Amino acid sequence: MSTLLLLRNGVRASSVTGGVRRVTDALSRVHPRRFIIDMSYSAHFMDFKGSSIPSTMKKLLVTKLSPNFREAASVQTVAVPTPGDADLLVRNRFVGINASDINYTAGRYDPSVKPPFDAGFEGIGEVVGLGLSASSRYTIGDTVAYFGSGAFAEYTVVPAKESVPVPSVKPEFLTLLVSGATAYIAFKRLGDLAKGETVLVTAAAGGTGQFAVQFAKQAGCHVIGTCSSNEKAGFLKSIGCDRPINYTAEDLAKTLRKEYPKGIDVVYESVGGSVFEVAVNCLANKGRLIVIGFISGYQTASGIPQLKGGTLPVKLLQRSASIRGFFLPHFISDYREALGSMMQMFAKGKLVCEVDCGDLAEGGRFVGLESVFRAVDYMYAGKNLGKVVVEVAPPSVSNSKL
Repeated sequence: MSTLLLLRNGVRASSVTGGVRRVTDALSRVHPRRFIIDMSYSAHFMDFKGSSIPSTMKKLLVTKLSPNFREAASVQTVAVPTPGDADLLVRNRFVGINASDINYTAGRYDPSVKPPFDAGFEGIGEVVGLGLSASSRYTIGDTVAYFGSGAFAEYTVVPAKESVPVPSVKPEFLTLLVSGATAYIAFKRLGDLAKGETVLVTAAAGGTGQFAVQFAKQAGCHVIGTCSSNEKAGFLKSIGCDRPINYTAEDLAKTLRKEYPKGIDVVYESVGGSVFEVAVNCLANKGRLIVIGFISGYQTASGIPQLKGGTLPVKLLQRSASIRGFFLPHFISDYREALGSMMQMFAKGKLVCEVDCGDLAEGGRFVGLESVFRAVDYMYAGKNLGKVVVEVAPPSVSNSKL
């Protein structure tokens, strides 16, 4: 007998008044040996808020390894996947865009993975189907977020143990999964922030930079943030940045040398190339430079920006400084605590989660999977303010599996 809770059988059903109420132990209490009860409710499980699960869906599939996202991926129509016993089927409402998406399509994270494969790292939406074991923690209609592969799709199967319950399907929660968690954990584990220290955040008005600014400020630090426009500089001031530097109007290296002659204690660096070199040169004694990425090189064939590093060991030695790399999957043990803490801060109004859905972008708001391509281009053009998010809008389809 199938252990799925959505396809042909209904499980965990009780009396319905305006919807299905969660019953955590109905099976064990009433029919300990019976796995499926009250099949009349299967239609309701399949028809959450009047939108049946279709037979097919759209998703982005990587068919060629390339750092050019448009060249690497394409929209495909495929069958809606079936969740396993411990899985959830999530109807994605929003998906997040990350600089590392093109590293993934270029095959840089795991060379053993060959096309075709799925793309996208994070999504948020409603549970529309689930396996029997997963039903011990979730039910149809629950809202969840997740960090895992295959998010660029209208529906995604997600292991229940890797899903994060959220109060509602707000894109702001999506910003915490990768961008927020990277800043939170990187500072906690590698930053050694102390009150009164000076912190430099590069690409400070971007998806993860906005969080680095706020967490550094919460730690009692003086925060400097680089950005590319006066609008972004204004946003940085609004979230507590002490000294926004618009590098299109000011020389970054000269400004740092003039205004911070004693150097910078901690740098949260995501740009690479010449910006990385400036960051190294401005480190204070015992300074720490945290490398969370180098976006300036991702679109190149190698994925690595050119760097003049011949004198790097000498510079670090002279200042007892250090460079520390951060890659989120290496810190998964910190992930749950980080998400819980950030969600509490957001709920209390103590954390700004700026979202950019492309309302001011050429072509308008990012809606539908096809707009993922525009969203990636938009981010790499440096036009975004906050986390780039795409609204996924699965069409209402009548050819249900029922």
